[in-house]
Amino acid sequence: MFLIPLNKKNLTFCGMMGSGKSIIASKIAKIIDFKHIDTDKLIEEKMKKSISKIFKKEGEVRFREIEEIIISKILYKKNCVISLGGGSLLSKKIRNIIKKNSFNIYLNVNINELTKRLTSSRNRPLIKNINLKQKLMELIENRKSFYNQADLIIKNENKLSETINKLRKELKIDE
Repeated sequence: MFLIPLNKKNLTFCGMMGSGKSIIASKIAKIIDFKHIDTDKLIEEKMKKSISKIFKKEGEVRFREIEEIIISKILYKKNCVISLGGGSLLSKKIRNIIKKNSFNIYLNVNINELTKRLTSSRNRPLIKNINLKQKLMELIENRKSFYNQADLIIKNENKLSETINKLRKELKIDE
């Protein structure tokens, strides 16, 4: 397995909302027979409420605290493919644990494609009732330096199968 020589325990996928982290992580997990963990879903399960409700009732700062606590524990597991929330890399603690334990993959998607993918999204609190493209540009600007520190950067703007095939090749799966 490609992670062993790198001394890594798991794979993480980072990137903006709408970049395809959850679906791609899920598919890769099946291919390599690892468990898939979607951190946003995990947070909702543990908190027994949606991320939108957490943002609305407790605010983004409290959400980021909760996110850091939950994700920090998950990152110590082994043989997992973890899809991270778009803003989780804002936490230095999370970034440090990822650097130590995970092979991190940034799914890079251009602003126009992200805007197209997210136009009809109703359950993302950071892009509710605002100029979508402008907000996405602001979020990307704040996060890109963290995303660009990933071990692997993959463009995910075409078909899902193309991205999966690129990942199989880069990660030397099936060799």
